[in-house]
Amino acid sequence: MLYILQTTFELGILYALIPMALFLSFRVLDIADLTTDGSFVFGMAVSVTMAAAGHPLLALLAAMLCGALAGLVTAILQTKLGVPSILAGIVTNTGLYTVNLMAMGWSSNATILKQATVYTLFRALGIGGRWANLLLSAVFVALAAGCLIWFLGTRLGLSLRATGDNRDMVSASSINPSYTITVGLCLANAMTALSGALVGQFQRSADINAGTGIVVIGLACLIIGETLCRRGSMTRGVLSAIVGSIAYRFIYAVVLKTKIVPIECLKLVTAIIVALAIAMPTIREKIAFARRVRQGKKEG
Repeated sequence: MLYILQTTFELGILYALIPMALFLSFRVLDIADLTTDGSFVFGMAVSVTMAAAGHPLLALLAAMLCGALAGLVTAILQTKLGVPSILAGIVTNTGLYTVNLMAMGWSSNATILKQATVYTLFRALGIGGRWANLLLSAVFVALAAGCLIWFLGTRLGLSLRATGDNRDMVSASSINPSYTITVGLCLANAMTALSGALVGQFQRSADINAGTGIVVIGLACLIIGETLCRRGSMTRGVLSAIVGSIAYRFIYAVVLKTKIVPIECLKLVTAIIVALAIAMPTIREKIAFARRVRQGKKEG
C-alpha cells in the first residue's frame, strides 16, 4: 500500500503542471489549447536529449523555452492569422510531431541509461531517502505554482484574467488582447514542457507517443480538483489542479491494484474516468435540481 501511495504522489506531482497549464489557458484565458500534447513531448524530447549530452539542469530550462516557443506559434496562428484557437492548437501539435522526432535524432524514442539526471544528482546529496524523487518533483511544482499565483496577481496577470473574462472590454481599455493571449499561451506551454522534461528524466526515456491524450487527462485532473476543492480564487484554482492530478492517479492506481478490470482495458478505464470527471459538474447540477423539485413537491 505504501508503494502505491508513493507512486501515486510521484506521478501526480510530476503531471500536476499540465492541469496547472490548462487552468491558465482553459479557465483563465478561456482558450481550448490543443498544443498541450505536442508541448509535453517536446519538453520530454529536449530534456532527455540534453541530459544524454550531460546537461540535465540546463535541459529543464531549454525544455521550458521550447514549450514557450510552441505556445508562441499557436498564439501567432490565432491572433495574427485568424486561425480558430482549436485549429491553431491542432496545426501546431501536428507540426511538433516532426520537430519532436528531430529533437530525438529522428528516432521515435530516446533513453538515458547511465547519464546523470536531476533526480540522480539530488539523490546523491542524501536528502529525502526513498522519497527523494517525490521531494524534488514537489519542489519544482511548488515553485511553478507560487510563480503562477504571483503572476496572476500582477498587472499583466490581471490583464490576462480580464482578457479571458471579456475580450471586447479589454480592447476598449487600451489593453492589447493579442499580447495577453500570447503571454498566457507561452506560459502554459512552458509549464507543460517542464512537466514533460521532468517525466522524461524521471523515467529516463522519451517517446514520440507519450503525449497522446495528455490534454484530456490534464483537463480531467483539473475538473476533479475543482470538484474536490470548489472553484474560487486563483490560488484555489492552482491548488485544485495539483489536488486533481494526485486524485486522478490515485483512482487509476486503485483500479489497477484491485483488478476490477483487466489491464487490456486501461484505455477504456481512462476514458470512463475522464468522461465522469468532465460530466461531474453537470451531474451535480442535475442532482441538486432534482432535490429542489422533490423538496418543492413536499412543501406544496
